[in-house]
Parts: sequence; C-alpha cells; structure tokens
Amino acid sequence: MVVSYHPVIPGDVNRLCAGREPNEQDRDWFGKAHAVILPQGCPESLYRMAVQHCPRVFPNYRARFLYPGKIGDIRLFRALGFPHPKTSLFLSTAHCPESFLASLPYPAVFKGNHGGEGDQVFAVFSVEEARWRLQYFAEMERCGFPGFLVQQFIPTDGRDLRVVVIGQKIVSYWRVQDDPCTFLHNTSRGARIDPHGDPDLQAVGRQWVRLLCAKTGINLAGIDLLFPCEKGRAPAPSPLFLEINYFFGRKGLGGSMSYYALLQEAVSQWLAGR
Repeated sequence: MVVSYHPVIPGDVNRLCAGREPNEQDRDWFGKAHAVILPQGCPESLYRMAVQHCPRVFPNYRARFLYPGKIGDIRLFRALGFPHPKTSLFLSTAHCPESFLASLPYPAVFKGNHGGEGDQVFAVFSVEEARWRLQYFAEMERCGFPGFLVQQFIPTDGRDLRVVVIGQKIVSYWRVQDDPCTFLHNTSRGARIDPHGDPDLQAVGRQWVRLLCAKTGINLAGIDLLFPCEKGRAPAPSPLFLEINYFFGRKGLGGSMSYYALLQEAVSQWLAGR
C-alpha cells in the first residue's frame, strides 16, 4: 500500500498534513504502508514520523533536516569536502564583531539563513552597508528567523547554473541576469533561462550534483552552482556549490505542469524499484 501526502501524486491512500502536526492516525498509516510519498512542504515532524515507521519514503529529506537552512548547506558542503565560496557562518548578529566587518574584502555577499528566490541575499560594498545589513538581520532574528552568513563575492559574468534533481532525472540550465545593475540571478528578479549554453560546463555541473546525491541521498532539490568567471575571460572548468533549494522555481522546467509530469515519472520509477 502506498500512502501519499502529496496533493498531486495519488496513492492507495491520500492524506494531507497542511497546517497541523502529524497524529496517531498518521502513525498508523505509516505503519501499514509499504511506501510513503511526502510533499515538498513537508514539516520535519511528518518526515521523522514517516521514516521511523515506514522503510520507503520519497523524497529523501534526511540532509534537508540534518543540515537546515543556508547555514546547513554550507555545513554539508564542508562535511563532504565539496568546493564552495569562502563563507563565515553566524547564528546571531551578536556573534559578528565590528572587527570582522572591517576586515572583509568588499564586495561581499550577506545572506539570511531563511528565505528563497533571492530574498535576504545582498551584495554589500562597504563597511557602512555591512552595518546596515547587520541591523536587518538583527530584526529578522527578533522576528524568529535567526542566522546569516557572509560569503566571498564570486564574479560569474552574470549567471549561475541551476541543476534540478527529480528522482533519477537531472536537468540543468543557466539563469542569466542581463541587467548589470542587478546582482541576483533568480528568474523572479528578471533573469532569463538558457538551457543550451556551454553544454560541457553543464555536464560538469550535473556530474558534481550526481556525486552530491550519491553521498546524501538527495532526490528532489534544485542545486545552484557558480563557475567563477571574470568578465571577458573563460569560466573556471569546475564549479563552486552555492546552495540547495528544496523549494525551487519551475520555469526552467517548462512550468508547473511539466514539473508535475517529471515528478510523477520519478515517483513511478521509485515505486517500481521497490
């Protein structure tokens, strides 16, 4: 029996856990199920209960909850020895001294531990601006969203590589920002999708992501990679890992309908592999 908590992927039994904590009924269904399908918006409590009582759970969110947030992404990359921009992690603004801000090479990138689609991500060009961003993160902390990181600014000639993992399928495309005044590469910030550019670099990026998935079990995520590139020069031959997005945009996949078709195919293949 397959129990699905995903609103689009059907199972023998279909349930929802939106806006509530899992209960005894959920535990009973997990105990009866041969496989469980969870939604992308899965709370940690539901995932923990599912893997405790059912041997087969999709997606594999072990890394997501073991290494939460953007801080967790960097900790995971460090634990695995994967290349990434030089990064300093702060669980609180109180742990970030003035001397650190003064010693930074600018520009630098400041990121909140939470958020997506470029939210809470800032290019910072001076100590004065860094102090201002620190005040922003202090306010986020007071609102219950603590933690931020400060990252080396990597020139990329206006693009990054998004590699999407959906089961065994891996899709890659560039997100290109043509506006030189805009730092972010998110499509929500005006970037365009380029699925065909530099296919050799895309193949390298996909191979690195396959290695990440092999080591972590990740089977549903969008991973962002940077290929360092000074303007007018050829990009570096190997990438830096930037972050892992367990919620990700679908425009580069052809929209929501195409994404759900890919997801249904991935789930079907996963179930057939039981």
